[in-house]
Amino acid sequence: MHAASALPGRLPLMAVNAGAAGAVRDCRTMRAASNPEADIDTALLVTCEHAGKRVPAEYRELFAGQDALLDTHRGWDPGALVLAREMAKAFDAPLFYTETTRLLIDANRSIGSPELYSEFTKPLPAAARRDIVERHYRPHREPIVAWVRDTIAAGRKVVHIASHSFTPELNGVVRTADVGFLYDPRRPGEVELCDRWHAALRHAMPELRLRRNYPYLGNSDGLCFRLRKTCAASVYVGVELEVNQAFARAGGKPWTRIRRGLIDSMRVALEARDAPRRRRAARCRVAA
Repeated sequence: MHAASALPGRLPLMAVNAGAAGAVRDCRTMRAASNPEADIDTALLVTCEHAGKRVPAEYRELFAGQDALLDTHRGWDPGALVLAREMAKAFDAPLFYTETTRLLIDANRSIGSPELYSEFTKPLPAAARRDIVERHYRPHREPIVAWVRDTIAAGRKVVHIASHSFTPELNGVVRTADVGFLYDPRRPGEVELCDRWHAALRHAMPELRLRRNYPYLGNSDGLCFRLRKTCAASVYVGVELEVNQAFARAGGKPWTRIRRGLIDSMRVALEARDAPRRRRAARCRVAA
């Protein structure tokens, strides 16, 4: 696990903090008193669960001769960490990431998921699997959960972007998207943010193929899914951003351009979303 930036990232032009709401352990209790969108300050969080293909030294024997597999989408998400770092820097946001290969343990799956372990680690004794969880899963997940809980307890709303990438072809089926926005359609804040982000990116880069909840469903198991279980929709917005790996694999100007386009369009979406709060704040200053 790696964490960059010690303080919650403050989005540009956000409303003044309404004040701490007191420490709590369950985010579901955190709701603004009357209008949950009215005066809550917002913090941006960036994570990357499949940032690398590193095999810890004690497990290298398990993956002997598997370098080619480790370099595929099964081992990691090429390009996801590059984008995550640039996004965190652009918005002065904290970044949490793990470079341990998902073939050891998948940091974007819940404990108990049949996809938590791969064919290399499922056959290991239960004690060995528990050790993997303690050493290579919880050190990534638990600081994120704590950061979200503490940020919400301080009276702020969290916008969480999980950076991922997807293989252009899976099991012989060619994926028909360049960028996918994954969210829970039952949570209005996630729908609104993705609609605005989609529209801004489509305007800036009309040649891109953009899709919602593709190539996976946004409400399927993952880190955002687990955080939604304990955080109210009024204080937590979680979006998994999926970018076609063809861009990162090819590199060059198209890869640079799509990263810049994603960040610029995200800024437009966030500022448009916050415009009503900024207008209210301006009216209050005038009235005062």
